[in-house]
Amino acid sequence: MLSTWMPRAAGWRRIAVGSTLALAALAVSVNPARAQAAAAPQAAPQAAPAPAAQAAPTARVFTGDLGMMFNVIKPDKAEDFEKIIAKLKEALAKSDDPVHKAMATGWRVYKNPEPIAGGNFLYVFVVDPVVKDADYTLSKILAKVFPAEVQELFKSYSASFAGGVTLQNYKLVADMK
Repeated sequence: MLSTWMPRAAGWRRIAVGSTLALAALAVSVNPARAQAAAAPQAAPQAAPAPAAQAAPTARVFTGDLGMMFNVIKPDKAEDFEKIIAKLKEALAKSDDPVHKAMATGWRVYKNPEPIAGGNFLYVFVVDPVVKDADYTLSKILAKVFPAEVQELFKSYSASFAGGVTLQNYKLVADMK
């Protein structure tokens, strides 16, 4: 039963997001090989003298009303991953880009506190509302605000992955307000 202090629509949204997170954790834990295959292009950063010399990361653009990114992180690298997330939060706060400011208002990061397959942890980025046509590629955001640190940050970020990053888009079907 939902608490009386929570608006009914907010309660249903939390149930829907929670159910989606649980299903995603189940899917990742049942098929970790698929998640690792998806990570292959992103998991291997190229050593280069400058960020511009690196291969451009794939754009992470959401097309739905709500977007989610699922990140499978090694247990011994969870702390490093969370440091990168803190740096991302700092970058979004320091950025003068109005798109970055808009992105920050709807971007939440959740961690499944219980390990999934292989002892790994599942971190989920929930973006609601999505900023249309905005690129949510973490390394690109960090590069704009911390150009001198981006190589080291990306190295730590990519080393934390046990599996890939899965991006999913969701369209609103019904609003129960």
